[in-house]
Amino acid sequence: MNHNDLFHRPFDSVLAEHPYIEDFLSSFGLEVEAEEDTLEQYLAGLNPDHLEDLGVSATQLRSSLDEFLAGMLAIQHPLDKVESLTIVGGHNKSGVAENLELTLKPGEVVCIVGPTGSGKSRLLADIEWVAQGYTPTGRKILINDQVPDSKWRFSTEHKLVAQLSQNMNFVMDLSAEEFIRMHAESRLIPDAEEKVRQILVQANELAGETFAPDTPVTSVSGGQSRALMIADMAILSKSPIALIDEIENAGIDRKKALELLVREEKIILMATHDPILALMGDRRLVIKNGGIAKIIESSSEERKNLQELEELDNKLLALRNRIRSGETLEII
Repeated sequence: MNHNDLFHRPFDSVLAEHPYIEDFLSSFGLEVEAEEDTLEQYLAGLNPDHLEDLGVSATQLRSSLDEFLAGMLAIQHPLDKVESLTIVGGHNKSGVAENLELTLKPGEVVCIVGPTGSGKSRLLADIEWVAQGYTPTGRKILINDQVPDSKWRFSTEHKLVAQLSQNMNFVMDLSAEEFIRMHAESRLIPDAEEKVRQILVQANELAGETFAPDTPVTSVSGGQSRALMIADMAILSKSPIALIDEIENAGIDRKKALELLVREEKIILMATHDPILALMGDRRLVIKNGGIAKIIESSSEERKNLQELEELDNKLLALRNRIRSGETLEII
């Protein structure tokens, strides 16, 4: 929807659908009564002397409202659909060409592996910045096989990547439910209460230990906070790419977390050293000396080992739970 259309629609229905318009006008000290036929007529009927007393001209008010509505509608309505994201290779730190063109699709899980300092963060930054050959790697990023619109770089509403880092600290004095509700309402999500409920349910399915909706976010554990933010990322975030750093250290159900993000049609980029997660991914990007040195497709032969690795992981999880509950490990 073009925000200019709102000025010519019935004012009462516009206020019902977009109640933040009343908040905006009230912030200027204006009383809002939907007596006029349209928003345009309401603005035209404002007394210039009254506006002058409020410290704003009719032109300034209209211009501010224009910008406000354009921004709010950009937040409220879905982003352009990302059907594919393509990484066009650049070069490593030694100038050796990557010689690749890698296309990622929604629902794919791509693992990024490599030693510390190898260039994993640089790759992720190239994607987030929608690089066009001007970064140190010389890589280019295409969206839907085209050079992307500048909104993917400069607009806060059109954020390409939602990122979840290893370290998270909450400082707000809010409960988990209040925190998620605030996020949902700030994004103007329809049926916000239902989304809040879904996120809390999903977070508790991911977390090693459940928490209540009224639990202060400053009191949740590291694993619980990561579970909460992964559920939030999957259900609320409009960013088409999800970037997760070392989910194996999160203390959550890794498999369920990936399944949730895949179900929400995200392109998932995951920095990991976990062999289980590596085998769950569709492919692995091996980073060396600042460049993509190798692309490994997860093979059926590799995935034959996944069941055995998961069984070993479940045994280790059971042992960790015994330690947590105060039991001994004399018999394994």
